[in-house]
Amino acid sequence: SWKCERRVIVKAEVVIEGNRAARDNPRFVVTTLRAEPEADYTTYKGRGDSETRIKELLLDLEMDRTSCTSFLANQLRVLFTLAAYALYQDLRWQMRDPKRLTVASMRLRLVKIGARVTESVRRIVLHLPAAHPWKDLFLRAARAVGASSG
Repeated sequence: SWKCERRVIVKAEVVIEGNRAARDNPRFVVTTLRAEPEADYTTYKGRGDSETRIKELLLDLEMDRTSCTSFLANQLRVLFTLAAYALYQDLRWQMRDPKRLTVASMRLRLVKIGARVTESVRRIVLHLPAAHPWKDLFLRAARAVGASSG
């Protein structure tokens, strides 16, 4: 039904993570581009990364949530969302995260946690629960942005 000829590029990959069983991870691209398959796949991969970032803004941070009655209030909400996203991106970069944590997983594991906060003149201390499942990740993130463990 297509008016011009298409080409399918397949990237066949097997993913092995830790003690888990190996799993297939096939990727498919349908294209009209005529460069080498690796070059075409790289082009589409970059596009997919952009789509992922847009999805993080819309789904994870709800950037399209403009439920205020005035334009300026909605504009401010969008700007706050963009600022939060920039902070999450910077944290991801500071942590040098090879797995590329998503904004949703960073919110769940690093922000939405119960902690007891104590303040003094010189510092703010977060007392995390001993059973916090992502304690190591939280400490790595905190140290990446300059927190000390003391």
